[in-house]
Amino acid sequence: MKILVTGGAGYVGTSLVPLLLAEGHDVRVLDNLLMGGLAMIPFFSHKNFEFQRGDVRDRETVKTALKGVDAVIHLAGIVGYPACRKFPEMSREINVDATRLLAEEAGKSLPIFFASTGSGYGQLIGDLCTETTPLNPVSNYGKQKVEGEKILGDRGNFVTYRFATAFGASPRMRLDLLINDFTFRAVKDRSLIVYEKHFMRTFIHVRDMASSFIFAVNHYNAMKNEVYNVGDSRQNLSKEQVCRMIQKKVDYYLHFAEVGQDVDQRNYMVSYDKIAKAGFRCGITVEEGIDELIRAVHAIDVTNPYANV
Repeated sequence: MKILVTGGAGYVGTSLVPLLLAEGHDVRVLDNLLMGGLAMIPFFSHKNFEFQRGDVRDRETVKTALKGVDAVIHLAGIVGYPACRKFPEMSREINVDATRLLAEEAGKSLPIFFASTGSGYGQLIGDLCTETTPLNPVSNYGKQKVEGEKILGDRGNFVTYRFATAFGASPRMRLDLLINDFTFRAVKDRSLIVYEKHFMRTFIHVRDMASSFIFAVNHYNAMKNEVYNVGDSRQNLSKEQVCRMIQKKVDYYLHFAEVGQDVDQRNYMVSYDKIAKAGFRCGITVEEGIDELIRAVHAIDVTNPYANV
């Protein structure tokens, strides 16, 4: 198959593209390189890899990117409530308007695999979220992803993944994710202040996210036109549990503050029975990811102005 990956130079994309290439697919990445492109350099050794630099908000760019492809994995987005709060207009243009544009230009028959989020569930204390749980997004990010889901749901020929919170090392690294951030600060600063320690979150390693798309591509006919929570029920953890897990491996000062609030208000547990019944299971635990991050932290220099060129 020839597969278009929007946002393929990002955190998930740079873990996914090598897997697609290894499966024998032809891969075209569309990315504006807002966050840099060095992580893609190894992909150019593959003759079946193609890169198109461009903006997913531009109709002519999207038309060109879609030529000759058999499926689309739509990763392009402004991810997380801090970024969406900082760039409200751009995030809506990319997370909602560009998803609509892609759906229009792809036509009705082209499969689209969409990266959505569990943030759509919002604050749902005491409940186990399934795919039929009413959505109650609090942040712009959650609201925008829910709109994107509806656009593709109305179109048909889709698979939507509501991912748990990502973690783990990737060629295009992100430090704004909870476990990545906590681990980085524990190692580098030797201290961590955390609020809402009892809030429950659910996690998935970035390489498991990538593997889940491979699974969906290979099982599309059985999975199409459905929404799936993607993660691992064993990784429904509180913030405190994550901090204690890191503390077993890193000697750092930990303080739980009584003030402070997560704007996204994510406090829920998620059922992953549906994706498990389909045949996909995550393989990398939070503890394994923390071990990996502790080793990787020493290669990350946030003060280097050339790090993300």
